[in-house]
Amino acid sequence: MTTNRGRKTLLLSLSAAAVAGLALTGGGVAPAAAAGLTWGDCDPKVKPLPGQQCAELSVPLDYAEPDGEQIRLAVSRLPSTRPEARRGTLMVIPGGPGSSGVQRLGQKGAALSEEMNGAYDLVAFDPRGIGGSAKARCGLAEEDRWMVTLRSWPGADGRIDENLARSRRVAEACARNGGAMLRGLTTANQVRDLDRLRQALGERKLSAWAVSYGTYVAAAYAEKFPGRTDRWVLDSSNDPDPKRVARGWLEGMAQGADDRFPDFAAWASHPDRAKDGLRLAPRAEDVRPLVLGLAARLDRAPHPSNKPGVPLTGVMLLQALQQALYSDNSFAPFAQLVTAALDPKGEPVLPPELAGAMPDEAAAITVGVICNDVDWPRASVRGFERAVAADRARHPLTAGMPVNVTPCAYWKGGAVEKPARITDRGPSNVLMIQNLRDPSTPYAKGLRMRAALGQRARLVSVDHGGHGVYLGNGNACGDRAVTRFLTEGVRPAEDVLCK
Repeated sequence: MTTNRGRKTLLLSLSAAAVAGLALTGGGVAPAAAAGLTWGDCDPKVKPLPGQQCAELSVPLDYAEPDGEQIRLAVSRLPSTRPEARRGTLMVIPGGPGSSGVQRLGQKGAALSEEMNGAYDLVAFDPRGIGGSAKARCGLAEEDRWMVTLRSWPGADGRIDENLARSRRVAEACARNGGAMLRGLTTANQVRDLDRLRQALGERKLSAWAVSYGTYVAAAYAEKFPGRTDRWVLDSSNDPDPKRVARGWLEGMAQGADDRFPDFAAWASHPDRAKDGLRLAPRAEDVRPLVLGLAARLDRAPHPSNKPGVPLTGVMLLQALQQALYSDNSFAPFAQLVTAALDPKGEPVLPPELAGAMPDEAAAITVGVICNDVDWPRASVRGFERAVAADRARHPLTAGMPVNVTPCAYWKGGAVEKPARITDRGPSNVLMIQNLRDPSTPYAKGLRMRAALGQRARLVSVDHGGHGVYLGNGNACGDRAVTRFLTEGVRPAEDVLCK
């Protein structure tokens, strides 16, 4: 077994000379008609783009019994409008676990089509358990399906009694009601499903643009099927350590919030915010204590919101902050939430994700994949209490949530199969792109993926904050690097920095 080689990341200015380093050969042109898929109009609920088509793919519920029960996955594509320029299929692999590929194609397809200029059919699918694909259910009580309860936010005083009881209750409900469908929610099965889709499309190789959790799916695919990858883009990666996987990703959110918050503080203290009533403090260093002080007050005395019977609590404010840090476009709504909560007569408008319980199937996919993928520690109650107390002191913005107990600690049966180990064995055809200040997949964690891939990859680091880089934050340098790689096969000769 080859040991993963660590590699110090070389950050250079992205220039024509740096980008001109490496051209990759194509994967060949596939047949015009996709074997095994019947394309038709998409359901209007998908909100399809003009020309977007939909189909269903049949895959085994359990790959150990390939001829056994089959389930259906929702698939969508935007065909190339320039057949003479077409070089293959570009898979759009969403994040999560729990995000819809079909929806992401609808959201990003127009911009991506323009960048690709006919080089690819753009294809995405809803992973099992998501969107239009076969669903799993746990039969969870409504109070266990709110984002601020499914995520283990400790009590205002740091106590975790409710988290312990809820985690055990959720794990037991999923074991009782989830069945084979829930146990089939794994990254390994998503990798297998992706290869089934490749076959149905009639492609010898695939290219991919994967984001967030999708980068782990894509890396696992490239590890299992290296010869079936063409041009592989990993956007916003996390640490692929097979001993930790999602557990490590969750813990990383504490540092990610600390890395990203100064961007919001600078925005919220800028004099330009005053005209909109959104300047929270005269100095950037005053914004953090203001938000944390407000969260503490809201935990003592929740503020009535626009949702009857659902007051704004401190935990909800901190969860809203985590979501706001994903994109600069979310800064203003969060500042409005803070401003309204500071006003005794104000009416905070809750983000939709916090205003009601998740559907049961959404909750099932949220816990199913992370608990099925890797064994989580069965720590003692005292062990969890110590971890939460230390993390609350070190990272107040996340208040101990990233290290708290989850349903995975009580998951019946543990991991479904051994997690993938990402290595430096395979073709050198991966381009990584990563924001320096990412609240969800911190830059330091992305460097772990970079080290694991070794000479297979090049890294484009972007001096920006937020989660998701390509076609997401307006950085022309980063966008240009990814577009050129996908359309021309040219990667930077070295790891580079976009400012």
